[in-house]
Amino acid sequence: MKLYLYFSSTLALIVLSSCSLPGIPQKPQSNMNQVTQPQLRVVTLDENSKIAMGQTIYVPIYSHIYYENQKEVLYLSATLSIRNTDLSNPIIVTSVRYYDTEGKLIKHYLERPVELGSLASTDFVVARTDTTGGLGANFIVEWIAKKKVSEPVVEAVMISAASNQGISFVSPGRVIKSHNNK
Repeated sequence: MKLYLYFSSTLALIVLSSCSLPGIPQKPQSNMNQVTQPQLRVVTLDENSKIAMGQTIYVPIYSHIYYENQKEVLYLSATLSIRNTDLSNPIIVTSVRYYDTEGKLIKHYLERPVELGSLASTDFVVARTDTTGGLGANFIVEWIAKKKVSEPVVEAVMISAASNQGISFVSPGRVIKSHNNK
């Protein structure tokens, strides 16, 4: 008899906890894997736009790396991150271009310049399955500012995980050209 009471109580608890009251909206469950990109404001630049400073930055990207020998390959996803470090002024990202190992342009990631507010960041992803860039792929990022600002941080994070092993590393951007108007 005790076992019957225990079983029926447990069953009733399960049934009641799975019900929802009518008229009370249920909270949507968040998806931990879903990332939303903030909206970036498109900016129109013309020849009269005043530019105080800017840079062209080279960022190495690794779509795959070898291990043990050149026949064993680990494919990686890459996230290019652009972070405005200025406390009060925006920057304008004018171009984000992705090149392959041979220096051939693969993709323009921006159709028009976008403004990145103070302390804001944005990112661009190369999927693990996208091997078009090859081992020597890179991004060229160009940005400008209408006022003197602190330089943004531009870097890439490569990551891969398989079964119980994972690898990740950061590839910092390098300034290859500076634009300073005094």
